[in-house]
Amino acid sequence: MPFCKGPKQGIEHYHETLGEALQGFELAFSGLDIRFKVDVTKRPYCERILSSEDLELLLYSIKNQYWYQMYIDDLPVWGIVGEVANEEYYIWTHKKVSIGYNGDRIVDVNLTSGDKVALKPGITLSFAYEVSWVPSRATFENRFDKYLDAEFFQHRIHWFSILNSFMMVIFLVALVSMILMRTLRKDYARYNKEEALEDLERELGDEYGWKQVHGDVFRPPPHATALCSLVSTGVHITVV
Repeated sequence: MPFCKGPKQGIEHYHETLGEALQGFELAFSGLDIRFKVDVTKRPYCERILSSEDLELLLYSIKNQYWYQMYIDDLPVWGIVGEVANEEYYIWTHKKVSIGYNGDRIVDVNLTSGDKVALKPGITLSFAYEVSWVPSRATFENRFDKYLDAEFFQHRIHWFSILNSFMMVIFLVALVSMILMRTLRKDYARYNKEEALEDLERELGDEYGWKQVHGDVFRPPPHATALCSLVSTGVHITVV
């Protein structure tokens, strides 16, 4: 994304956890100077002139409602890139961060976007941020509770999807059954015919098709003892 960084120096790229590294998540340092319990009034931190490539990328991101995610003391916050209004594309250039603290611990983080600017070729975007620290009664041990709220993850049952999956299972079972019936139809006819034969005549009958190899796995090879000795580990070491 064609965003710019703040003046604070830090790690360029790093993986937050092993899981994020395995999933391909790569976090970039924002460069915003945020100090504990130090409020920051609205302050610009960078400017960027939009090139044609940057403009095209931003238009695509806003059209598809892209969001970005930031972490402050391992607490995630989300912000939207921009919005579409009256057939014009706007980008949010101001980030207002509200951080709740309890004692010497950060327990809550909120992000509000503001100052939308209409996107036009060649304009200069000025990005700014603001930080406010607010006392909170939330404890450090329970600061992730709002992200784990069960009501947030409750969804309505999609009966159409369940019915669609059920019908698909029935169709696949019927298709496999039909293929098996067509494949084994000759065997069924032969078995029905052999019921009228004597035991001796049934034993003299020749197997055919896939049943010719059904007993090979139970047939021991000739000179099994010598074969086991030749393929043993000791022979391998001797030959090598």
